[in-house]
Amino acid sequence: MSYREEKRADQAAARAADREDRRLELQTRLEAEKLRAEEKRADADAKAERERVAAEAKRRQEQADKKQADARKAAKKAASAARRAKQLRWLKANPATLFVAFVMVASIVPAVVSQVGALSGASVHVALAALLAAMLEGGAWAITFMGKQAEDAGRETRKYRIATWATACAAAAVNFWHGLEAYAAHPWVALVLGGSSLFAIYIWDMKTHGSHGQTRAQRLEAKARAAHAKARRKDHKEIAVQADKLVSAMPFGAITEEQAFAAAWRIHTGAEPGLSAELYATATNAVLSLGAAFELGEHVRPELLETGLQAARLNPFAELAQSPGTQAGIGESASQTPAQKPVAGRSDEELDAMLPDALAAAAELVAEGKQISATGLAKKLQIRREDALRLRDRVIEERKLRAA
Repeated sequence: MSYREEKRADQAAARAADREDRRLELQTRLEAEKLRAEEKRADADAKAERERVAAEAKRRQEQADKKQADARKAAKKAASAARRAKQLRWLKANPATLFVAFVMVASIVPAVVSQVGALSGASVHVALAALLAAMLEGGAWAITFMGKQAEDAGRETRKYRIATWATACAAAAVNFWHGLEAYAAHPWVALVLGGSSLFAIYIWDMKTHGSHGQTRAQRLEAKARAAHAKARRKDHKEIAVQADKLVSAMPFGAITEEQAFAAAWRIHTGAEPGLSAELYATATNAVLSLGAAFELGEHVRPELLETGLQAARLNPFAELAQSPGTQAGIGESASQTPAQKPVAGRSDEELDAMLPDALAAAAELVAEGKQISATGLAKKLQIRREDALRLRDRVIEERKLRAA
């Protein structure tokens, strides 16, 4: 190859290398611009996302604030409605109190104005007259409210009521005197002004004490109790005296009058209140006579036997005896005729039917700290002790089976 050809080849190679360098430079620049564009887009996207998140957070915060404001508004509205409903209920339940308050204000204000006018007319300074009028009317009401506090605390209120009415009467006298002077042509106005100092006290007294009296039923009951006590002392003098001695011998409040009378009756007669040895003897004789009548009826007329059976079921002492007994045919055996046998106890089927109730009664006895006894079951279930004794064994056996 000649020098010229080599030179052209070198020049071509240089031009090719230059083109390649320019291409690489352009490619690098394009890639850099592309990378910057991508970064710019990424920044824009990030900025848009931040703006979107911020807008969403702002929207949510606004919604939360609005919801909270609505909740506060609803709560405030509900509280207002509750207060109005409470006030309305109070007004419906206490109409008398509302009108009493109105009448009291209508009574007190004229009384105070009249007293101020009376004192001012007597050349007393207006401010001093107002204070003195407030002393009279305010003093009456101060004593009234102190008396109410004493009454609520259970203390004596007589001195407060006396002081209240004395102060009110003094205020009424001032108003009455002023009314006679100011309205000489109409003396009745003096009575109205004087009454204005008394009427408010009176209506308050009626409001606080007027409903404390006894009802008609309570008065009738108190009257009947007094008549009963009087008849008891008249018919049973010795026992009543003994009951008074028992009450005085025991500590104060240890026993009631009824308990003392019942104890005194047992001391004197040996029987429950209302019964006596004579009554037992009478009942015994009556049972014997009834037995004789039965024997006669069996041989004479069969219908007499049926009549006797019906009559034997009636026990004249059933309401008097406090507990079943067998003396003189009184109590459980009173319903038995001489020709009848004692009534048999409950059958096994009846006791099995009563077992759930008996288990419940036994649980109550255990809860009360008592033993499962026949007496306890008899009281709980209102059955005979013989039946309760058999039922107790079944209850104990059932509880053992459940425990196992």
